[in-house]
Amino acid sequence: MTGIGRAAAAAALRPIDCGVKGLCPRCGARTLFAGVIRFADRCPACGLDMAAFNVGDGPAALLVLAWGAIVVALAIVVELSLSPPWWLHVILWVPSTTAAVVWSLRVAKGWLLATEFKTAAREGRIIP
Repeated sequence: MTGIGRAAAAAALRPIDCGVKGLCPRCGARTLFAGVIRFADRCPACGLDMAAFNVGDGPAALLVLAWGAIVVALAIVVELSLSPPWWLHVILWVPSTTAAVVWSLRVAKGWLLATEFKTAAREGRIIP
């Protein structure tokens, strides 16, 4: 893709697409993540410095609490309706909770980074 075509494609990117697909918010290449939920330091395609963005722990805290509430409610329903042994709860809920949190954390972090890029969000400063 040429530089002009890549710039036009990146301008059309939605922040949620960056999170779901792991796309660089500047050029649209699949280079946002270097690991499962770890951002790449820099986009190899366009050179965007990902380390300059501060996503923080907000998405992690929100998602752990949200998925925790959902899983506890489902576990209570399963316990009251089926009364399975405790080990079945462990086999059922631990992997599903972990997978849900990790996948949604990847999406939320990517979406937040792309939103910061799109709106040119920077740390607040007080000018005397």
